[in-house]
Amino acid sequence: MGLGRKDDKNAVANAVTGDQLSRTHFFFAYALVTSLFFVWGLSYGLLDSLNKSFQDSLKLTKAQSTGLQAVYFGSYLINGPLSGPAMRKYGYKKGIHFGLGLFSLGAIMFWPCAKFKSFGGFLGSTFVCASGLAWLEVAANSYITVIGKPEKAAFRLVFAQSWNGVASIVGPIIASHTFLKTGKSDQLHGLEWVYLAVSIFGCLINILFFICPLPEVKQEVNDAIEDKVKGSFWKQYHLIFGAFTEFMYTGCQVAVATFAINYFTDHPDYTMTTSAAANLYSACQASFTFGRFIMVPVLWYLDSSLMLFVFGVGSVLFSILTANVPGVGGIICLFFLFFFESICYPIIFTLSTSNLGSYQKLGSSLVAAGVSGGAAWPSIQGVVADNTNTANSYYIPVCGFVVVAMYGLGMNIMQSRRVGHFQWRRMETEQIKAIGAPPVTADEESINDSAKVAEKDSDSVKGPYGNNVNTVTY
Repeated sequence: MGLGRKDDKNAVANAVTGDQLSRTHFFFAYALVTSLFFVWGLSYGLLDSLNKSFQDSLKLTKAQSTGLQAVYFGSYLINGPLSGPAMRKYGYKKGIHFGLGLFSLGAIMFWPCAKFKSFGGFLGSTFVCASGLAWLEVAANSYITVIGKPEKAAFRLVFAQSWNGVASIVGPIIASHTFLKTGKSDQLHGLEWVYLAVSIFGCLINILFFICPLPEVKQEVNDAIEDKVKGSFWKQYHLIFGAFTEFMYTGCQVAVATFAINYFTDHPDYTMTTSAAANLYSACQASFTFGRFIMVPVLWYLDSSLMLFVFGVGSVLFSILTANVPGVGGIICLFFLFFFESICYPIIFTLSTSNLGSYQKLGSSLVAAGVSGGAAWPSIQGVVADNTNTANSYYIPVCGFVVVAMYGLGMNIMQSRRVGHFQWRRMETEQIKAIGAPPVTADEESINDSAKVAEKDSDSVKGPYGNNVNTVTY
């Protein structure tokens, strides 16, 4: 590929911006990091299938089985804030190696837990596995966000996370043909082999990252944003509200997925086996993935904050309908709910981590910590499901989806005020940078015009990958 290796200690100091990468370097790095989303999606798809299996095999209530989600997503609250500063110092690649190592270790730990049917052991294994995924998520989401032009960040991240959706379809299918296929007394049969294969897969991906060079990249910002972010991390309000929104959204998404199989098997109008329900849940994930893929070209033209508002409202509507509509109609509404959830996470991430400059990795780790919302919401929904029924529990996610819609609307209003008109189209690079910069006075505008003339007359500085560098970056 022609990418020269750098010493690890110099990787961060020699970081480049996306514009400094050639087309070949860009697509290679993008594809390599996108492979991590498949690992994440596969693990998540298997996790939700385990709930019903443990309820039957280990005699757990719905609320008790959500302990898996509590430790899985609770690990993000611990590892998210740790991973950002570490990768800020040592770079993305070391963070990816560490994350894949933890993930593979946690997956292999499922073997003895399956043999002895230890729910406590499963919780510990899940925590280790998810800790690795937390590091991968901070690295991958942040890397994809900053590797190219800011105005296309949502487009890149939605497409990359679409492969997360593909893997989340594969997970329940694997479950339905292995540990969910046998009778209730033996439902954990084959689980150890599934996670052994997952562990080996994680090791192979880790080896691939050792072999292949991965350029260290940084976010592109202008002088105004550079001045704005200095010493004011907690004053980046779009980041703080974005992290809270991610907390609320992830909790809702996880709760919706956790009880999907129960929603199908507990339905009073028909009888469905757990294996068939797992296949139907896989179809729901296909609806989720379809939403991501179909919205990729749409986000090329339309404003991502506006789309977040629209899909947030759709999620509110179909969560209510899923709880109310009986029979097949309720199942159809659940499919639509998965569809409207599809693009919320990546858009919240790109909006909240925009214009952070040197705080990019720290901001990404804060948003990743918001994923810990998945630890709380399923337990709340499980209590409602145990005391009423599974359908009624789908009222719980509504309040979280309301927050998502409000964040999208608020960001769109802020952007529209900055540009002076209703913002419905995708913003250009300079418009995005202006969102994070303070208003320019008449004197500053005159100075900026003079600076542009001087810059035009000066020679451009060449970057290490052959492109011009005229922008202050971190």
